[in-house]
Amino acid sequence: MADTTTAPSARRTELLELAYGYVRRHGLTDLSLRPLAAEIGSSPRVLLFLFGSKDGLVRALLARARQDELALLRQLREQSPPAGGLTAAGDRVWAWLSDPAHRPLLIMWLEAYAHSLVDPEGPWSRFAADTVADWLDVLAAAQPAAERDTPEALARRTALLAILRGALIDLLATGDEPRTTAAVHQYLHP
Repeated sequence: MADTTTAPSARRTELLELAYGYVRRHGLTDLSLRPLAAEIGSSPRVLLFLFGSKDGLVRALLARARQDELALLRQLREQSPPAGGLTAAGDRVWAWLSDPAHRPLLIMWLEAYAHSLVDPEGPWSRFAADTVADWLDVLAAAQPAAERDTPEALARRTALLAILRGALIDLLATGDEPRTTAAVHQYLHP
């Protein structure tokens, strides 16, 4: 089994990036090592050596997807002026979520989110719960500091997160960006 406590090799990093591109195009749910390895110029044996197991590879891919998610969240936090509040944060988050360029990542996110709910002990473990916590944290940064810790403030950001997540799932299922955007805007700008 590969030692994942040391710095990853250049080859492991390269193959992880290639595999990440592959699962963004083909999905993560039915990942099979043979087709993946063939497309990224490797072999199942090399992937197993570098990642320890298929579950190890899935964990690495989820961690890689989480890097993209956390980069977005850092960007949103930096752009969240307290004066804009949750409405401004919701507008920015929805603009990013509804951008067609992000669909492959978001489809992969939804796959991982769903898997973590039905397989909490597998490589998907805690993905959904961690995602909820991350997003609530970003939305909290958009609220006035004096109010953040109140039950009402938590309820407002939870409601916004539920609207955004629901609209995203609908958008991914239907591709109907005008309708889902109108719904988000109706919630944000009553």
